[in-house]
Amino acid sequence: MEPANDMQAASSTYSSFVGTLKWSVPLIAVIVFIIILVIV
Repeated sequence: MEPANDMQAASSTYSSFVGTLKWSVPLIAVIVFIIILVIV
């Protein structure tokens, strides 16, 4: 069983999460902007 405080795994998980967030937030913002333009 691995130790509970495995910093290498935690750092890897965090960096992949931040990487995904960097692409998903602007993409969602563009999609919302387009939807607002269609509605109005």
